[in-house]
Formats: sequence, structure tokens, C-alpha cells
Amino acid sequence: MTRKIVITGAAGLVGQNLFARLAPRSDMRLIGIDKHPTNTPLLKRMHPDLEIIQADLAQPGDWADAFAGADAVVLNQAQIGGLVEKEFIDNNVRATERIVDAMRQHNVPYFVHISSSVVNSKANDFYTQSKTAQERFIDTVEIPHVALRPTLMFGWFDRKHLGWLRRFMEKAPVFPIPGNGRFIRQPLYVGDFASIIASCLESKPTGTFDISGREQIDYGALIQLIHDIVKPKARIVYIPYRLFWLLLTVYALVDKNPPFTTKQLEALIIPETFPVIDWPARFGVTATPLKAALEETYLDPRYAPITLDF
Repeated sequence: MTRKIVITGAAGLVGQNLFARLAPRSDMRLIGIDKHPTNTPLLKRMHPDLEIIQADLAQPGDWADAFAGADAVVLNQAQIGGLVEKEFIDNNVRATERIVDAMRQHNVPYFVHISSSVVNSKANDFYTQSKTAQERFIDTVEIPHVALRPTLMFGWFDRKHLGWLRRFMEKAPVFPIPGNGRFIRQPLYVGDFASIIASCLESKPTGTFDISGREQIDYGALIQLIHDIVKPKARIVYIPYRLFWLLLTVYALVDKNPPFTTKQLEALIIPETFPVIDWPARFGVTATPLKAALEETYLDPRYAPITLDF
């Protein structure tokens, strides 16, 4: 029996990785929805036999018809970076409300909500505020669902975070690290996260789960590990935090959609860790060791060369 699965935010980091892993399965009919003008066509070119819809989910439209007969939905669209508050509200809150309306209209029996670990964070930025509001709304939805809260993710198609930092290493003569670099990160391999989502589509659990990277590592050590794997030309240097902040401020005057902002820098240095549950046992997946995951991310000949647009 073929199940119909609708994936929103299909052209982003999680969506692209989920499609890469689920598309070969004959028991699933995947439908992806995303509004990105270049990443959505890229997803279609990589999976020409699948239905990909380019639409803004914050606006009403025919895209809602795609939910008819769906067995499950992966509610995954998100605004992660940027400087405009309205974009976060539209993509993380308004679009979610419209998607839930579509699921109710077409009696979708189950969905997987991709939340974020930032709902547990001390950070206070547009992303944290909007994702917190999104999860509070999801908690009121009567349709059976599971909410997954991943920490910072990396993997194939990563255009932000570690993906952008890795590409910066290739272009710049030096790679700056703010302060002493000793702030703990728990990066989560998106390949493992895609496996968790696939497991949820099979077993349909309900509840909220914190999905954290199982290995804690200093930011400076993480950058050094990536540097050792990709061997770029950039030399790693440590610079004072205030100088780093000022450089990002100046860069934002030139680039109105910067890949890394002062708000993200402020969140980066917050000394916090996130809950770690035994998600390999809970969802029946195998956790990929951090070094092996980074090697697969940056050395895989199929997907490592592909870069998404901002």
C-alpha cells in the first residue's frame, strides 16, 4: 500500500535530506511544498518523478488541495535567518496555522511537527520567539502528532550554520572564532534526524521529544575538526567577541540578508546544553558518530558539492 506524505519546507535542509532518503521508497508517494525560488526547482530537478509545489504557505492558495488523501504531513517549513521580524512570523506562525487548517479540512490523520531546541534556549531573537509561538499553537491542535525539537543541524545541503562556515573556510585567508571558542555545541546530523522522522511516519508516536546531538564539543574544537576534514586554505584565528560583533554589524549594512547575524552570534556564545534522550532506542535508529557524519557531509561525491541558496 502506497502512503501519501506531504512535506512542507521541502527545499530546505531537513526537507532536502528527507527527500534524498525517502524518494527511493516505493511505499511512499511524496509531495513537497516550498516557496524558495531557486531551491524548490533544484529539488524538482533532483527528483523529477515526484510532485513538487512552489507556493507561499503563509498565503491561501491551491496548495491546500495537496493535503487531500494525505496519510501524514511533515510540518517542516521555517524561517531560520534574516533581519525582518515579519518573515519569521509569516513562515513560522502564519504558515503553520494555514497548514493546520488544510489538514483539518482534508482530515489528515497524523503529522510530524519539526520544532526546535530554541524553545528551551535562553536566546531572545525573532527565530526563538516565532518557533516558541509555533509550538504553543501546535500544542492546541487536536490532530495526533509528534513534535521534534532538534538542536543545531548539519549535513548535506546545509546553506547556513556549519555549511556556510565550511564554505567561508574555502574563500577567506583566515577563519575568525569569537572569544576563546569555548562554548559548548551539540550539533545534530540531519541524516540521523531524517531517519527519526521516517521512523515517526511508520510508528506514529505522539508527544514532544528533544532531539539533541549526542556529542558535546566546544565550538572552536568543532571548527578545527571541520578544518581537518576539508583542509581549506583559511587559517583559524581567535578574535575578541566585540570586534567580531562589530564586523557582523558592518557586513549587515552591505548584505541585507546576511548568512550570520549579530543575533545568531549572541545566541552562539550562550553557555547552555540541551536535554539528551536515548533517541536511537526510542526511534530505532543508529546515531552516526560526529566525525563520521562530518566526513559524509563534506566528502560525499553525490551531495557534498550541492549548495542551496539563501
